[in-house]
Amino acid sequence: MFPTDYNENPFIVIWELTRACQLKCLHCRAEAQYHRHPLELTFEEGKKLIDDIYDMNNPMLVFTGGDPLERPDVFDIAAYAVQKGVRVSMTPSATPNVTKEKMKKAKDVGLSRWAFSIDGHNAEIHDYFRGTTGSFDLTMNAIKYLHELDMPLQINTVISRYNYKYLDEMAEMVENLNCVLWSVFFLVPTGRGKESDMISPVEHEKVLRWLYKLSKRVSFDIKTTAAQHYRRVVIQNKMREKVSKSDKDHILYEDALTSGLINQIDGLGRAPRGVNDGNGFVFISHTGDVFPSGLLPIKAGNVRMTPLADIYRHSEVFQNLRNPDKYKGKCGVCEFRHVCGGSRSRAYNVTGDYMESEPYCVYIPKAWREQKRA
Repeated sequence: MFPTDYNENPFIVIWELTRACQLKCLHCRAEAQYHRHPLELTFEEGKKLIDDIYDMNNPMLVFTGGDPLERPDVFDIAAYAVQKGVRVSMTPSATPNVTKEKMKKAKDVGLSRWAFSIDGHNAEIHDYFRGTTGSFDLTMNAIKYLHELDMPLQINTVISRYNYKYLDEMAEMVENLNCVLWSVFFLVPTGRGKESDMISPVEHEKVLRWLYKLSKRVSFDIKTTAAQHYRRVVIQNKMREKVSKSDKDHILYEDALTSGLINQIDGLGRAPRGVNDGNGFVFISHTGDVFPSGLLPIKAGNVRMTPLADIYRHSEVFQNLRNPDKYKGKCGVCEFRHVCGGSRSRAYNVTGDYMESEPYCVYIPKAWREQKRA
């Protein structure tokens, strides 16, 4: 059963098994290195961590990095989690570590999904973004292996100024690759990622609206990361579709947010409500440090010294992030703040304050519009 009280338990846990990776991606929040860190959590520490995660109402667990395949014990860790009943997926880097044998091992162990990153519809764009020639071709070959093994495929894409003009081509490629989920990340300027690599606020809005239209016709699911305002776009569109012409004269779709209709029309089908940094989401680094997300580098504790549940439930930063009424600026008064809340990571990395408004959202809250009219 999915956790519904994010004050107590997260919906999803991300564990960075290692920062070792053979790629040099332009946006890498981890600034990954070629070699493993000597203070990585050990296998035994990892088992204890998995026990603690399971006891938090068994959220979803994602192995990330770096490249999780750089750890020789990755499948032993995965097997331990799966045997406990934890739903585990993995996001390895497309390097020579990805072999058909390892994919088969992942399936045999019981991993629920394998995710690959594709950031361009051709090798030129993708390889430039990933910083490694041949990454695109290697990824495509690996996806063929995955389909041969009949294992669900998730595709992760980072939206940046390098691929913004080719989204239709990207969508066509994703559809042809027969994935179950397209996870669309919106670049946050942390690690190697730079603000100059990002698309503009207006372009963010255009992409979000485009994604909603796309979601109406494709067979795969669409999820966004660091674009919480996609939920607002979905709700706005569903409200427009739900309210009849005769009603439009006397019902504003924003008013339905306070009438309970929001629970009927959200319909994203994954988390029971909006997940945000520290609010249904927690990130554990390769050395055990705990953060609200991998893109929000404010350390709240370390699992070697404090149980994960204590950090998640009682840390000041996590408690602040779970209170949208404390958000500053327009996010703090926005009628969508409890289902959106803006990207706390982007707010921090652009403004220096994780409670500030989402700086790449163009929406003007109803309260501000009414104030201006008055």
